Amino acid sequence: MAQRSIFITGGGSGIGRATALHFAAKGWFVGIGDISESGMAETLSLISGNAKWSGKLDVRDRARWDEALAEFAAAAGGRIDVLVNNAGIGTGGSLSELDPDEIDRCLDINLKGVLYGAQAAYPYLKASAPGAALVNIASAAGIAGSSGMSVYCATKFGVRAVTESLDAEWAEDRITVASVCPSFIETPLLNGTGNRKSNEAIRERVKAAGLEITPVEHVAQAIWDAVHGTKLDYFVGETSKRMAFAKRWMPGRVRKQLRNSLRPLGQ
Repeated sequence: MAQRSIFITGGGSGIGRATALHFAAKGWFVGIGDISESGMAETLSLISGNAKWSGKLDVRDRARWDEALAEFAAAAGGRIDVLVNNAGIGTGGSLSELDPDEIDRCLDINLKGVLYGAQAAYPYLKASAPGAALVNIASAAGIAGSSGMSVYCATKFGVRAVTESLDAEWAEDRITVASVCPSFIETPLLNGTGNRKSNEAIRERVKAAGLEITPVEHVAQAIWDAVHGTKLDYFVGETSKRMAFAKRWMPGRVRKQLRNSLRPLGQ
């Protein structure tokens, strides 16, 4: 049986790196794309053997998507079994505080990048189905819209919508489609600030709100489960699980809580 292959965006750190290591340990051929060449080099240095590949990829560049996937497929023996749309950035703060280019950048990377990736990967996934999968990384911010996170929430709600649509669209092709919705995960995103006008670190806001920070390896396991499972959404971390439950069964209570809180909930 041919070695299975997975391509992961944002593979130079965080969730992407943890996922690459997880699948490599299971014997998969791993490919990563990222804008950080040093980050990708560090990720690959942690994987033994030669079943690995990296290529610089800005997910906003549709033409580069085609090039990168063709290069990876050639290195992986002509096939791509799984695409993980993981690359993303965090943007927070009042909508009135955000500069237009901050809004555009978040929409382009977090949402358009997912659409471009799915479109570019489709012929490869169709060819390797059944057993092929598209996994999109959403967020708890895609479950409920939180104060100070309008743009980020818009992208993550959008990622879940794309996932649900493609689950129906690609069903006949027998391609598994799923979203993974983490809450706050131990990744470099927590070390930033919401926007360029804010000096408040995201990590400190999470701690002040009393929310948990989940190990990144838990997300990698959820991605593995999504590739091999049948569910549409996989919730990772207690915040994400609680929010999904409450939004379904107690939507009025969730709305009241969010309207009375200035603390954001999300990845």
